Amino acid sequence: MLGAGGDFLNRNLISGLAIGVFAGFLGGYFVGAAHGNEDAPPVAAAPPAGAPAAAPRPNPLVIQDRITADKALLAADPKNVQAWISLGNDYFDSQQAQPAVDAYAKALLLAPGNPDVLTDQGVMYRALKDYPKAIANFKQASKLDPRHSQSLFNLGIVYADDLKQPDEALKAWNQLIANNPTSPQAMQAQAAMAQLKQAKP
Repeated sequence: MLGAGGDFLNRNLISGLAIGVFAGFLGGYFVGAAHGNEDAPPVAAAPPAGAPAAAPRPNPLVIQDRITADKALLAADPKNVQAWISLGNDYFDSQQAQPAVDAYAKALLLAPGNPDVLTDQGVMYRALKDYPKAIANFKQASKLDPRHSQSLFNLGIVYADDLKQPDEALKAWNQLIANNPTSPQAMQAQAAMAQLKQAKP
């Protein structure tokens, strides 16, 4: 999950949303960032070889306290962009997709063009199975910042896993590797491409 103060670029972590087509390598890895998971126990399952460790599971009570605090802050200052992002992050971490989408929308309305927030919102659109909006967000994030690796990685996942369009997935991942070849997502993209090519008839 992304966004200032709790984004992938700051924390460089991976969130775990289920992915089907790459279960052998990438199962459970959809790129985002963890938001305030310091109080959570570690995830029991180990990631596949070569994949980064999954973010720890958030503590629901801690997240609910943060949501309450975010809402109080926004009641006093409804134009507080950081509070809207924080609220979106907390809804993201508690898997409340629609409230997360709505909170991120408020943040983007007040401060457009944040690729991190666009990507987090895109992940939540995917959770809602609104794939066109997820794709639009990931493409917009990548256009704003061509080195925004997680948006391109996620774009490839939606094309490969959800829409069964492997050629579009390969385009997204090739673009990621070309734009940011040393990023952790480039390594994941290379492995995903190999899996996808093996799966193609």
